[in-house]
Amino acid sequence: MRIKSLLFWAFSLLVPAISFADEAKLDTGDTAWMITATALVVLMTVGGLILFYGGMTRYKNIVNTVMMVLMAYAIAIVVWFLWGYSMAFTDGYGALDAIVGGFGKFLMNGVDYKALSGTYPEWVFATFQSTFAAITIALAAGAVIERMKFSTWLVFVILWITFVYAPIAHVVWGGGFLFDAGALDFAGGTVVHINAGVTGLVLALLLGKRKDYKKTAILPSSVVLTALGAGLLWFGWFGFNAGSAFGANEVAGVALLTTNLATAAAVISWVLIEWITAKKPTLLGAASGAIAGLVAITPAAGFVNAAGALIIGFIAGIVGWFGVYVLKKALGYDDSLDAFGVHGMAGIWGALATGFFALQPLAWDGSPLQNGDRMGQIIVQVESILFTIVFTAIMTAILYFVSSLLTGGARVDEETETMGLDEATHGERGFNL
Repeated sequence: MRIKSLLFWAFSLLVPAISFADEAKLDTGDTAWMITATALVVLMTVGGLILFYGGMTRYKNIVNTVMMVLMAYAIAIVVWFLWGYSMAFTDGYGALDAIVGGFGKFLMNGVDYKALSGTYPEWVFATFQSTFAAITIALAAGAVIERMKFSTWLVFVILWITFVYAPIAHVVWGGGFLFDAGALDFAGGTVVHINAGVTGLVLALLLGKRKDYKKTAILPSSVVLTALGAGLLWFGWFGFNAGSAFGANEVAGVALLTTNLATAAAVISWVLIEWITAKKPTLLGAASGAIAGLVAITPAAGFVNAAGALIIGFIAGIVGWFGVYVLKKALGYDDSLDAFGVHGMAGIWGALATGFFALQPLAWDGSPLQNGDRMGQIIVQVESILFTIVFTAIMTAILYFVSSLLTGGARVDEETETMGLDEATHGERGFNL
């Protein structure tokens, strides 16, 4: 009897410990990594993308290009914490939850600073996600620089984060219908890159071509700046992809390796095909290949092995080159810095390739792939690609016309375009030589 009492007493002491182990608990290692990953994504935008885009544009528009990226980042961050985060990552109202969340966390309302998202603070998660929203719209700027009014762009950014990015993020990541269907997007192939690429393409088509497009040589101000920007983007992308493991864990290690390998493979393939077709390997091509590889591996980074990453990256360089030098020429649109050619095309390839190369042990719980349904996963990936393209294209067109109406037209006048937007709009020069 005494032995039974002692066993009961020992068990009663263990129960609270067992219950406590099952509760969410702050992990300082995960928290430190997620803060670091967030800082790396910030560097991608306000460091890497600024240099990458700034070097690609003409010297008379470099200040305007940098301002478009910088202001897009700043505005997106503010809009995100006002209502974007809530719309993306809270439950929506009734049937609308399939597309968009609600406003229960407006300005982080009701979210205590000690509240956790997994093993780290929700405030850290919200900040990490804010950088994704910001870089997505900043990427789209590359399609319209040198001819879009600065005021129109600022209004468009506010509307776009609200009515395009937040719903797409909710649909794929925040509990919407593609999330429920098991769509795999590890770090933003659909949410970020297809979204940004399609947005840029629609804006470029609606704005029309630059007045001297295909009439005079349009030379980048500095391919060296662009290469430096690509290097910073490559560096920061480890936070983008490995950070999307949401912890200092083995999946982050998978994403680290696959991101680096795929990017290197894409640099090689882009330079090779450029060397074969144009007889000269260029620094701009190598830098563009790096971005194509980074984009393509993003949706697959935590789901594939080294062999899958190598294939995805190598093909990404070819797909990106095709988008820039074949597709754009065939269709005749003026995508200034090839936002669609690189991000849109490589993003589509990466999202599709995820369905082909994702490994079951690395897939998130509940995905169709874990049930052994490879074809079912590919179909879901195609659905996510098509939904993102259609939704983004329609909403972007609507928001463009609204922004244009509110700012008295979206395009600068011919005199401003000839002079360059740096002096005409900002009263500054990027280089005073």
